[in-house]
Amino acid sequence: MAARGRKNTDETLILHLAAGASRASAAKAAGVSERTLFRRLQDPTFRERLDETRAELLSSAVARLTASATAAAATLHRLLSAESESVQLGAARSVLELGTKLRESEQLVQRIAALEATAARMEPEAQRWRA
Repeated sequence: MAARGRKNTDETLILHLAAGASRASAAKAAGVSERTLFRRLQDPTFRERLDETRAELLSSAVARLTASATAAAATLHRLLSAESESVQLGAARSVLELGTKLRESEQLVQRIAALEATAARMEPEAQRWRA
């Protein structure tokens, strides 16, 4: 396969696989056999590019969700004052449940950061004992 052809094939495979397509449909879209796709997946450089593309797609999706979170929070806040008590109750439950989960997540992030800082401070001491 010519270098340019392989590059285009690899890009098609990577984009389809990163977006969640099955191996069979990715291979078909790129015009190659599943066996060729299997061989490409054995190449560390190809796998790295696939992983990077998946990470970029995930990062983009998270950014969209983050942007929507403010609007969702405003909607919940507005629903707390709705006429229907059942709507108010649903909004209140959501606020309490989500608030608790977000608080727990933030605490975990802080605890992990503290553990990493402690480990970084202890590393020079650990290296001295290894020597």
